[in-house]
Amino acid sequence: MLRKSIRYKVLQEATVESSLETLLEELHYLDRSEDIETTLLIFPFHFADFEDYLDLVGMAEDLSSEQGYDGIYQIASFHPEYCFEGAKEKDPANYTNRSPYPMLHILREDGISKALEHYIDPEGIPERNIAFAQKKGLEYMQLLRAVCLEVRN
Repeated sequence: MLRKSIRYKVLQEATVESSLETLLEELHYLDRSEDIETTLLIFPFHFADFEDYLDLVGMAEDLSSEQGYDGIYQIASFHPEYCFEGAKEKDPANYTNRSPYPMLHILREDGISKALEHYIDPEGIPERNIAFAQKKGLEYMQLLRAVCLEVRN
């Protein structure tokens, strides 16, 4: 944060088409702005339905790939109703990808690689996050998210 390397783009009005256009604009912006490490595209009033949101994520990943960005940028997804495939809705692990609003997180892959150099067993990070969330339990994870929602209001 101190390096001001995180860019936030809030889309007050968003359609699938305008969201994908904005994604492409952000990829080009990141190409020109090496000091920016990551961009969050935030949709506070759109894509509330998780299935519709997943469709957007798939299209965003396809667009990124079609534009030649494989290996350069990665798109991570966060949503208020995030549910991992095969997981039960009330599995605390889902909260590792839940956010106040639907959003797409564009990350530089080289930045991810550099950050992971400092971790023992980086491949195990998702499993450790899931185990942590499940150990803490649903009530704790719900409370943690509720505090985040209170802070934003």
